[in-house]
Amino acid sequence: MNATDRTPADLLSSALAADPGRPLVTFYDDATGERVELSVATFANWVAKTANLLQDELSVEPGDRVALLLPAHWQTAVWLLACASVGVVADMAGDPAAADVAVSGPDPESLEAARACRGSRIALALRPLGGRFPQPPEGFADYAVEVPGQGDRFVPYAPVDPEEPALIVAGREFTGAEVVERARAEAPDLGLTGPASRVLSGLPFDTWEGLGTGLYGPLATGGSVVLCRNLDRLGDDALDKRVESEHVTVIAR
Repeated sequence: MNATDRTPADLLSSALAADPGRPLVTFYDDATGERVELSVATFANWVAKTANLLQDELSVEPGDRVALLLPAHWQTAVWLLACASVGVVADMAGDPAAADVAVSGPDPESLEAARACRGSRIALALRPLGGRFPQPPEGFADYAVEVPGQGDRFVPYAPVDPEEPALIVAGREFTGAEVVERARAEAPDLGLTGPASRVLSGLPFDTWEGLGTGLYGPLATGGSVVLCRNLDRLGDDALDKRVESEHVTVIAR
């Protein structure tokens, strides 16, 4: 990654320029058997489309807050980088009543909480291959319906200031520059040393540890992540096989 990268969106741009075809996020859901692998280019395309949705369709502006009521999932990672691309604050598990946009997963508890948002509400079915809801929840736009038609390239209306708030997690606020700096500083202790590093993470995304290990650390070091949901359902033998087949170098669970 480039020493001049100051925001998470910068890190993704550098990864795209360096090697667009390499795997970046491999996602498993051990409750459903789903496996999805996204190259840097594919991930960046999802980010661009989601950023265009935020900027053009939802009319968010730098400094606005997006409450992400989502589990550790590849689509959550997309939303985090899309928020960083636009310059809005991604508030993990934040209060929807204080947010300009609320983004919820399909579970009833999250959907009910998201209804407190007076702005736009987006629901993610979190189905394999980004599938749609059979019937969108009332009062929500279906992400899988809205995002495909968005542009494949994204240009923010205003440059993103790395010193402005970019992320809130576990009640702590980070600027974009702080996200990058902390991810870089902690990477060696996580065993993330460069492009050959591949971390398997079963950590949730509602803590810095989970985000640093499962997204920002690999992105900051040119590595990749095997992101696992419901990892507790996987036996030790199956985990060993996954570590071997995915060429994992670091395990965080």
